Amino acid sequence: MRVGMVLEGGGMRGMYTAGVLDAMMENEIQIDGIVGVSAGTVFGCNYKSKQIGRTIRYNKKYCKDPRYGSFRSLLKSGDVFDKDFCYNQLPKVLDPFDYKTFSENPMEFYATCTDANTGKAVYKRCYNGDDKELEWFRASASMPLVSKVVEIDGGAYLDGGMADSIPIRWIREKGFEKNIVILTRPEGYKKSKNKLLWLMRIVLHKYPNLIKTMKNRHNNYNESLEELYRLQKAGEVFVFSPDHGFDIGRMESNPDKLEAAYRMGKKHAFERLPELRAFLKE
Repeated sequence: MRVGMVLEGGGMRGMYTAGVLDAMMENEIQIDGIVGVSAGTVFGCNYKSKQIGRTIRYNKKYCKDPRYGSFRSLLKSGDVFDKDFCYNQLPKVLDPFDYKTFSENPMEFYATCTDANTGKAVYKRCYNGDDKELEWFRASASMPLVSKVVEIDGGAYLDGGMADSIPIRWIREKGFEKNIVILTRPEGYKKSKNKLLWLMRIVLHKYPNLIKTMKNRHNNYNESLEELYRLQKAGEVFVFSPDHGFDIGRMESNPDKLEAAYRMGKKHAFERLPELRAFLKE
């Protein structure tokens, strides 16, 4: 039986995810495949490269750096996260990503992106984290309105959460029968209509199918949650989610809040470790 893991996006809310993942690595929880969405991709890759602590370390260190998520970067380059800093200097020099371990680890890793032309989700398997695959990572985490469309091999892509925020159906169709899902919203959360859809219609007018996807995103998201909790009740999915009152923004730059979110994720994982092990053995 193959075990998969789904990592929701949510920007810096992903520090919760980082805490859960680090606790799982520390306890040598083995899985066969991961599908990440947005922040779930760029943070979750450290599970395949087996780098405990890397996600929280560099986020706390650089969260106030204007190159690492700021409107200054947005005005200068068109991307709220500076491309060269985040996908070149950071993984290659400042806090090196372990490309060798990532490529040698047989665990499957998929980055979820949204095809801007079709409005549909694309799930790109990444093998070694090279420059080409880093572009897929970047596309997966390129939030609309604050990021430029990422062009890869003639295609145009944006944040994977636009088309499939919680790809539980997809990973099950890939043959992963038991799945761990890490959400970045508390249990009971429901997504509402996008209040900035009017602005997206202006900025992304070249991509009408993308606008249609965003118009219906809240419905798709909430339907995915309903399916997820149904599977949880059936014992086929194990879900982690932050506590109610989870106080952290998508663009959070307070290192203390990042640390608190990370510690919450780690605490939840350690508390539920026996339950998780039992789920994986059944």
